[in-house]
Amino acid sequence: MIRSMTGFASAKGELGAYSWSWELRSVNGKGLDLRLRVPDWLEGLEAALRGTLGKAIARGNVTLSLRLARSEEGGALTLNHSAMAVALDAVAEVEEAARTRGVTLAPSRAADLLALRGMMEAGAGTDDGAALVAKLKSEFDPLVRAFLDMRETEGAALAEILEGQIGQIEALSTQAATLAEARKEQMAETLRSNLARVLDNADGADPERVAQELALIAVKSDVTEEIDRLAAHVKAARDLLQKGSPVGRKLDFLMQEFNREANTLCSKSQNAELTAVGLELKTVIDQMREQVQNVE
Repeated sequence: MIRSMTGFASAKGELGAYSWSWELRSVNGKGLDLRLRVPDWLEGLEAALRGTLGKAIARGNVTLSLRLARSEEGGALTLNHSAMAVALDAVAEVEEAARTRGVTLAPSRAADLLALRGMMEAGAGTDDGAALVAKLKSEFDPLVRAFLDMRETEGAALAEILEGQIGQIEALSTQAATLAEARKEQMAETLRSNLARVLDNADGADPERVAQELALIAVKSDVTEEIDRLAAHVKAARDLLQKGSPVGRKLDFLMQEFNREANTLCSKSQNAELTAVGLELKTVIDQMREQVQNVE
C-alpha cells in the first residue's frame, strides 16, 4: 500500500497526578528526520519512542510532542540531594582550577544549579517515574497506528491520482508511436528529395557519402527507442505502486527518466504533431512528479 508522508494523530491520557497530550505529525522529507519533544526526566522514554517511530516510518520530517502536566494534588517537586552534591563538588573544582590560573569567574547562583537536569525530581520516587514511563509507552503504539492509518488513507487517494497520470503517459506514448510510424514514409520521401537536390547542385559530390549523411540524419530522428523506454517506465511505475511504500525515492528517480525520454522525443520529432504530444507528455510528467514528492 502506498503511504503519504503527510500525517497527524493526537491523544490524551492520565495516570495519578499526571495528565498529558500527544501530537504526532509529519510532512515531506528527503529522508527520515525525527524530532521529539519529550520531558528529559522520564528516563528511557525518548529512546523507546524514537525506536518505535524508526521501525514504523521510512521517510518524512516527523515531529512528536508530549506535553506533561502534574496536578497540585500530586505534590511539589523535590530536591535530588545526590545530584546536588555532585553539582556542588563540580562547581568547587572548577572555581579552584580558575583561581590557580588567575581567572575570575562570575559567582555561582542557586537558580543556575536548580535548572540542571536531574536536580529536581518530579514525583514521589523512582517507582512513580517508572510507572509513568510504562504507561506512556503502552499508549504510544495506538497513537502511531492512528498516525499510519491517516498516512495510508491519504496514500490511497494519492495512488489513485498517480494511476491516472500513468494512464495518461501510456496513452500519449501510444499516440507518439502512431505518429512516429505515420511520419516514416514522409521522412523517407523528404530524404530522397534532399538527396536528389544535393546531387543536382553539387559538382563531384560522392553519392554514397551524401546517402550516408542523410541516413545518419534519419537515425538521429528515429524515436523508437524513446517510445520503447517510455513503455518500460510505465510498467515499472505500475509495479512500484503495486509494491507499496516505501517506494517514493524510486518513483522520484523514475520521473527523471520519464522526463529525459520526453525531452529527447521533442528534440528528435521534426514533426509538429509529434512535438505537441511530447510537450503534453512533459506536462503530465511534471504534474506526476509533484505528486510523487509526497510518497513515502
